[in-house]
Amino acid sequence: MARRDRTTAAAAIVEGRGGAARDEHADDSAFLVVSWGNGPESRGLVVPLVAGREVTIGRQAENTVSIEHAQVSRRHAAVIRHGSEITVRDLDSRNGTRVNGSPIEGPTRVSAGDEITLGPVTAVVGVSSGLRARLSVGSLLDLEERLESELDRSARYRRPVGLVMLHIDGPADAADAVVDALAQRMRRMDFVAQYGAAEYAVLLPEADRAATEATAHRLAAELRATGHAEGIGTVYAGLAVCPHDATRAGALMSRARTALRRARAGAGERGISRAPTESGPESAAVVVVDPLMKRVMEMARKVAETPITVLVLGETGCGKEIVAGEIHRQSPRAERPFLALNCSALSETLLESELFGHERGAFTGADRRKIGYFEAASGGTIFLDEVGELPQGVQAKLLRVLEQRTITRVGGTQPVTIDARVVCATNRDLEAEVERGRFREDLYFRIGAFTLVVPPLRDRRSEILPLAEHFARQFSGELGADAPGFTAAARAALERHDWPGNVRELRNAIERAVVLAPTRSPEPLIDVEHLPERLGGGTPEAVADGGIRGRVARLEKTEVAAALGAEDGNQTRAAARLGISRFALIRLMQKYGLRKKRGS
Repeated sequence: MARRDRTTAAAAIVEGRGGAARDEHADDSAFLVVSWGNGPESRGLVVPLVAGREVTIGRQAENTVSIEHAQVSRRHAAVIRHGSEITVRDLDSRNGTRVNGSPIEGPTRVSAGDEITLGPVTAVVGVSSGLRARLSVGSLLDLEERLESELDRSARYRRPVGLVMLHIDGPADAADAVVDALAQRMRRMDFVAQYGAAEYAVLLPEADRAATEATAHRLAAELRATGHAEGIGTVYAGLAVCPHDATRAGALMSRARTALRRARAGAGERGISRAPTESGPESAAVVVVDPLMKRVMEMARKVAETPITVLVLGETGCGKEIVAGEIHRQSPRAERPFLALNCSALSETLLESELFGHERGAFTGADRRKIGYFEAASGGTIFLDEVGELPQGVQAKLLRVLEQRTITRVGGTQPVTIDARVVCATNRDLEAEVERGRFREDLYFRIGAFTLVVPPLRDRRSEILPLAEHFARQFSGELGADAPGFTAAARAALERHDWPGNVRELRNAIERAVVLAPTRSPEPLIDVEHLPERLGGGTPEAVADGGIRGRVARLEKTEVAAALGAEDGNQTRAAARLGISRFALIRLMQKYGLRKKRGS
């Protein structure tokens, strides 16, 4: 693949208002779904086929679709539509053009579903009738429930899940056009929810990173194509994929939202950004009030001045990456890269490739040399999150890297000297893992030379409200609204909750509340009804001592806790005792802040 691809769609084709006589098929929508590249380098876009307008594909910039690749001729192929008939012809290219795998000679008629191939490029013909599909758009609550369900299914069957967040500039009355445009391109299994006034979330079951990214480009192109008549402006997209970026609902949404912010800030290609792998730590995200957390940060700043490897311990979502970022910021390496990798999100083969890189031909699909995280972080810091999840084989290689300060790329033989400071983190008890034989004792001693323990949010309650106010300012700013305050009831609910998901759970709860609260009112306030149900959200009566919903909730919590206690914390048996699914039990545990018993 060439170093970069240039892709342009002629404005005349997108607008397509003049020049073509209207016929009986004018209400049909015909298009090409064009894609090329492999893995992280894959690209895709949708090109409308307007009657009488020729679509050309080739290497020259003047083509409708311009792709710089050695196997693509300057003017390779052309597709044109006349009424219901769509034809493709080869433009005397060097490598020829194929339809459904067979070489073509002269103009060849194609129809919906046919695959046109030229070099590395695939263009699939699509035709949709003038009868518009109807799309049921879910709420934020629907999205949370569906996402939890899909991630539970993903964990059981090891299938990926993609999430695309769309921000669409335009008038409020353009919402119907957006929904209709999305409806034309959704699979039956996909799910769309309105996240905010100008934002939509698209959930893509069984979509890996390449498919999710291609869908994001396709949706953005289609929305832009329909936007000329509806006043829709710029379309931004951010995406994240389970398990590559995150495996929990809150974390996946957070990663997709971060990617969307990067796209809107201009960091994404053509307004589209994937979940960032390079996490240049943000000082604005550090809110330290509690004495316990102040001591942790003080120790982090002291160890930052040394090259020693650091192990950060703490529950999921408590802020371990923030501490790692502070170590990087306060170190002599602050001007160099800070790269974060979740060790639990990848298979052993992919994890080795990400960490150490690979040579061309090292395995199927390795069509070029890839630089791994250790080389990319040269002079900077590499943060290995969930290091306790490392497979045994990778543990041995990581130990060798830490001792010898060299790596060998997958499929290579030459050692490469590296200069990256390593910070690790885990929510596991590594001493217990060592005793069970799941984690190498020598690696544990090597990474645990200096250990920091980040307390859970429930043990630093003085930070709950300052963090909530910080997140409210951040998210309302993104929506272009005034930062809301909090009612007394909302503050009490926030402080009363145990926050089993820690800072990440709080962050997602406040982002949700900012979306639901009337932030454009004269005095915008977040009330308890805007908070998640597990915090007493829904209605004020739900948390009132004498309210019927409160009594039902207390009874439900008691029954769930009793079932878990009777089964020694085993979730499968507790769910069977209650007559519900394990997924439903997990939802109830999250709702009432019931933590999983360690070792169960």
